[in-house]
Amino acid sequence: MGLDTDIDKIPPHLRKEKDPVFSFNKAIIEATQEYCVAYKPNLAFYEAYGLKGWEALEKTMEYLNEKYPEQFTIADAKRGDIGNTASRYARAFFQELQFDALTVAPYMGKDSVEPFLEFQNKHTILLALTSNQGAFDYQTRNLGDVALYKQVIKTSQSYTNAKNLMYVVGATKASYLEEIRRLIPDSFLLVPGVGAQGGSLQEVCRYGMTKNIGLLVNSSRGILYASNGEDYAEKAREKAFELQRGMQKELEKRAL
Repeated sequence: MGLDTDIDKIPPHLRKEKDPVFSFNKAIIEATQEYCVAYKPNLAFYEAYGLKGWEALEKTMEYLNEKYPEQFTIADAKRGDIGNTASRYARAFFQELQFDALTVAPYMGKDSVEPFLEFQNKHTILLALTSNQGAFDYQTRNLGDVALYKQVIKTSQSYTNAKNLMYVVGATKASYLEEIRRLIPDSFLLVPGVGAQGGSLQEVCRYGMTKNIGLLVNSSRGILYASNGEDYAEKAREKAFELQRGMQKELEKRAL
């Protein structure tokens, strides 16, 4: 469940609240937690509101960790810098905010990723093949005779504590999943793009699911903004259930 909470899109009556972003998040979490296994705040939607946004994020994480500690939490921050900077980012998200995982951009290489991997029982989710159209600008281009996204995956497997790696693979790139699974047959994949971006859950499961499932399928806008009225939480619950039911069918096909 992506918490890409845009104050311009939440129901108007919530904007009178002291902390409308947290009020919205809390209601969405309460309505959907039965049907999902993870929450993923996108940091841009909190940083955009300055101190108030960070306070809303902190309150959201405190609420999740205290009331629903079984839920996996992902900071969709796409950080990527080297040395002490990377270490500070890791500390901020893993220690201070108590996220379980963080998305990281691999462009700067090994020393921009390994500082995150040092944290035990935390997961670094490397951007491998993203769901946006611009992914074709670089990610699928060849580096020699190997596509860049494949080189990123192969190289990252040699990093210290690579066991703590997961990978982002967009649902709109489902046809690539078969090749990706040859490279990382057992790694967990975070798969955005199902729902508003048009990705197919069935295709993602067909090519990406493993005997241990191996997938965290994310939906954000398609659930968050199912309604702009006072029934927003109820409608979000209905959409979450609809997606969860689809996932359940895919699991049952494979006797998982």
